[in-house]
Amino acid sequence: MHLQSLSLLNYKNIDEANYEFDPKINCLTGKNGVGKTNVLDAIYHLAYGKSYFNPLAVQNIKHGEEFFVIAGAFEKDDRREQVVCSLKKGMKKVLKRNGKAYDKFSEHVGFIPLVIITPYDSDLITEGSETRRKFLDSVISQLDPEYLQELINYQKVLSQRNALLKYFALNHTFDRDTLYIYNEQLSGMAQHIFEKRKKFLEDFIPIFNKHHQAITSNSETVSLVYDSHLHKNNLFTLLEENLQRDRVLQYTSVGIHKDDLLFEIDGHPIKKFGSQGQQKSYLIALKLAQFEFMKKQGGVLPILLFDDIFDKLDETRVAKIVQMIDDKVFGQIFISDTHPERTEAIVKQTHQSYSIFNM
Repeated sequence: MHLQSLSLLNYKNIDEANYEFDPKINCLTGKNGVGKTNVLDAIYHLAYGKSYFNPLAVQNIKHGEEFFVIAGAFEKDDRREQVVCSLKKGMKKVLKRNGKAYDKFSEHVGFIPLVIITPYDSDLITEGSETRRKFLDSVISQLDPEYLQELINYQKVLSQRNALLKYFALNHTFDRDTLYIYNEQLSGMAQHIFEKRKKFLEDFIPIFNKHHQAITSNSETVSLVYDSHLHKNNLFTLLEENLQRDRVLQYTSVGIHKDDLLFEIDGHPIKKFGSQGQQKSYLIALKLAQFEFMKKQGGVLPILLFDDIFDKLDETRVAKIVQMIDDKVFGQIFISDTHPERTEAIVKQTHQSYSIFNM
C-alpha cells in the first residue's frame, strides 16, 4: 500500500498544501521550522486518527484559524481509499473513509499500517512507563481490534474502581461487595491483556534483537524485558492483597495499567548507561522491529516515516538503514532532513524511484 496524495488546510503551521507522492521514497527537505515534521504528522494523523506529537487535537489547528482538514488518497489492495480527518473548534473531530464517518476512531486503527521513527522517540527511554505501554498497546492494537476493545473496557472499569475508592475516602465509608465486583471484572480482562502482551513480546523480542545486531554489527548487548505485576500472581489476588494500600492512595496501585518495558544495555538501564548514539540505535531497532512484525502479521508493507533520520546517527549506522531500503525490505518511505544534498546522495544509493520536496 502507499499514499498517493495529501492535502492540508490550516494544519499546524501550514496554510494550504498539496502533494503527489512517489510510491517508493519521498524526501522532505528544508530548514528547521518550515513544516517537514508537520507533513509527516499529518500522514500519521490519517493512520491513527490523532497527532503523534500533540494529543490535544485543537492545538493542531493553525493559529488564528477555526478548523483543519487533512485528506489523503491511499492505494491499498489495488483499491483507492480516501481518508479525511477534520476538526472545527468547539466540535468533535471527524474521521471519514470514502465519505463515511466512523462512529468510533478505534474502528479505523490498523486500516493504514504505519510506523514513525523520530527523535521524539527518545521519550520512550526518558519518560515513565505510560509512554512505553502506549507503544506496546499501539503495535498490538494495529493488528488486534479485540485487544484494543479490551483495553478500552479495562480502562473504563479501572476508572470506576478508582472513583469508588475516592468516594469511600471522602464519605468515610466502605462497601467490600461493590469493590469485589470491580475486582472480578478487572481480573478477567487483565489476564487476557497480559497474555496477549506476553505472547506479542515473545514474538517481537527476537525480531528486535535481529535488527539491533544489524544496525550495530553485533557490537552491543541489549535486552527488552516485560515487567508486570501479573508475573507474580493473578490480578484478583493482587487487588485483595493491596486493598488497604489502595484505600489510602485512593487509586488502584496494581494491575496491567502499571506494566512496563525495561530497555537495557549490558544488563543496565539504557537511560542511564547508554550514549545518545546507543539510545538512538536501540529506538530505531525497536521501530524497525515494529515494522517487520506488522508486515508479517498483517501481510501488508506499512508506510514508514523517518523524521530527521540522520539525527545523532553516524554514517556507518545510516548506511545500514540505507542498505535495508535497497534490499526492498520497506515499501513506501518518507524522510525528512535539513540537508537536501545529503538526502539526495543517500537515496541515490538505493537505486529506487524517489521524489524530493524542498520546503
